[in-house]
Amino acid sequence: MEFTEAYKLAGPCCFSPNSHYIAVAVDYRLVIRDTLSFKVVQLFSCLDKISYIEWANDSEYILCGLNKRPMIQAWSLTQPEWTCKIDEGSAGIAYSRWSPDSRHILTTSDFQLRLTVWSLLNTACVHVQGPKYGSKGVSFTKDGKYAAICTRRDCKDYVNLLSCHAWKIMGVFAVDTLDLADIEWSQDDNAIVIWDSPLEFKVLIYSPDGRCLSKYQAYESGLGVKSVSWSPCGQYLAVGSYDQMLRVLNHLTWKTFAEFMHLSTVRGPCRAAVFKEVDEPLHLDMSELCLSDEFLQGNSDVSEGHFRVMYEVTEVPISLPFQKPPSDKPNPKQGIGLMSWSKDSRYIHTRNDSMPTALWIWDIHHLELAAILVQKDPIRAAAWDPTCTRLVLCTGSSHLYMWTPSGAYCVSNPLPQFNITDLKWNSDGSCLLLKDKELFCCASVPLSLESSEYSSDD
Repeated sequence: MEFTEAYKLAGPCCFSPNSHYIAVAVDYRLVIRDTLSFKVVQLFSCLDKISYIEWANDSEYILCGLNKRPMIQAWSLTQPEWTCKIDEGSAGIAYSRWSPDSRHILTTSDFQLRLTVWSLLNTACVHVQGPKYGSKGVSFTKDGKYAAICTRRDCKDYVNLLSCHAWKIMGVFAVDTLDLADIEWSQDDNAIVIWDSPLEFKVLIYSPDGRCLSKYQAYESGLGVKSVSWSPCGQYLAVGSYDQMLRVLNHLTWKTFAEFMHLSTVRGPCRAAVFKEVDEPLHLDMSELCLSDEFLQGNSDVSEGHFRVMYEVTEVPISLPFQKPPSDKPNPKQGIGLMSWSKDSRYIHTRNDSMPTALWIWDIHHLELAAILVQKDPIRAAAWDPTCTRLVLCTGSSHLYMWTPSGAYCVSNPLPQFNITDLKWNSDGSCLLLKDKELFCCASVPLSLESSEYSSDD
């Protein structure tokens, strides 16, 4: 792997959908860099500090949310002189997002008073009253033709279906939830999954015309659903819950066909490989070197030795570090808080928040645990390669950690005092965006690497 130098970061940053550019917020400035050369191709100045940024699907436009002001600003990469400012006045703007056609912006006002669709082609705008949330509760079909928007009135949750062509409401139906948490279209756009608040375990599958296709409730007492994710193939729906279990439903009968438990002690029989992060001392033979006493006193690393980070394969049974959440505080750190599918829908990784240093990788084809990665520090982020079965994770240290079906590897970041707290792939899987608190860099990743090419010294 090759790393770029570190660049200043004072806000969000992300790849464009076409992977050609990187947008970086530095206070009130928006810097657009070329992904290959890292040269600045555009520089935009906003009216206040940038809180969040979002690319349009065609990578031609980008919007900046300014939370300190009730407005957003949008810019064009192909027409730098073109500008757009949306100001809701006293209503404020809690969140904004692009429509799939990249020519409309959806804004949600403060206190969820209304959701407004603004057109960049003309001055027309459409209002939807009473959206349930600001930054969630809106989902678009994969073909970009329809939007499902959650609303709430008279203590009841509803789903509004809008046409993304004319932005007219096609239908409204009530849903059987106490307090709807979020919504997402299926991969084939034939179903909508809705799940309730953590206070009640309830997953509902609706057709676009409002018919309830299925209702799934694993248990009644206790905290319920924490995370939901469709597989890329659209055949599986993964549901992570506060009871520290992952349940997988099929798209034909909407019944569970797999239940995976996250136990603090893993016992046999178990075919999963357990990789534990360890520090291996490097033994340097300096017997023939003549070093002065002053040099040795000023360089403790020479006398104490160096270490390199690596994975050690551990046999089961193994006890994983477990943190019992306090019973008197809200939002307990337990349950499946991190979950994502591999591109081929064969593997899914999970993190039980009460065991934050362990990442579980499950094989859906064989319905078994494939691997466990046990880190020294809590896992901050994990992301699958969008082109192949390769998982990368970070823990806030200076190392990257990779897993493929052939093994797990540690990669050292050569940049000094750069701790990786977050990471993102670009769409073609050739580059990783790595973030520190005030810096960022990119790492080029070869499209195909054999396991023998990885080592902690790469």
